[in-house]
Amino acid sequence: MSSRANKTAEIKSVDPVWDAVRAGAQQMLTAEPSLGNMAISAVLNHDTFEQALAHRLAARLDHEDVSADLIRQAFGELIADHPEISECARVDLAATLERDPACHRAIEPLLFFKGYQAIQTHRFAHAMHKWGRRDFALYLQSRSSQVFQVDINPAVPIGKGIMLDHGTGLVIGETAVIGDNVSMLQNVTLGGTGKSDQDRHPKIGNGVLIGAGAKVLGNIKIGDCSRIGAGSVVLKEVPPRVTVAGVPAKVIGEAGCAQPALVMDQMVLVHDKNG
Repeated sequence: MSSRANKTAEIKSVDPVWDAVRAGAQQMLTAEPSLGNMAISAVLNHDTFEQALAHRLAARLDHEDVSADLIRQAFGELIADHPEISECARVDLAATLERDPACHRAIEPLLFFKGYQAIQTHRFAHAMHKWGRRDFALYLQSRSSQVFQVDINPAVPIGKGIMLDHGTGLVIGETAVIGDNVSMLQNVTLGGTGKSDQDRHPKIGNGVLIGAGAKVLGNIKIGDCSRIGAGSVVLKEVPPRVTVAGVPAKVIGEAGCAQPALVMDQMVLVHDKNG
């Protein structure tokens, strides 16, 4: 057996994320028997986290145009060829559990949180886009927009440890890039300007927090560990480790902490300007 196969086998044998999800499903069976069929079909009937993830997403995306069975089959093939999807899905789930005070168990993002489900759907769409299956990728984008109210172009590369809080109204354009450990709230737009088909969307660094309703427009860089205030319109590059706010957004002070995306503090106070 190759070293890679050995490593994969070790990961499968020690999988705390999957163990936590299954424990949550068992709790559901006891606490809410009316949801027992969901807990069994979505989680307990599966051997791995990957199978459960593909099943749940396919069930949410099911439509007469493309059935859940076809979507689940396509996702299974992608997981086999793109193990990074599994890694990112686990890290995203852990990020949601850590950062969202409304999330209390590992099973909740998998079953109920459309922000988490939308970002995982995008990961499959992005893999399909890279694989050359552009039409299927665009279908997933369209269907995800309908089901989750999250519209991310399948060409967009996104790092791991992503948390979409609520997710509703999120729009991310084709040439955007998003780093690791980024948190975004509802109604965020990472948009382009003009009709150029060239590189025209924002580049979001690692550890960035983007507040609710913020609009970041154009091919501009948002520096690592920066913070964008809710409702802001960002039109210029943002340096690392600062807070910007306003319309148009301006630097009003430091980011307030080393990792804004992890702390999730959206409060922008006047005294931030003076530190």
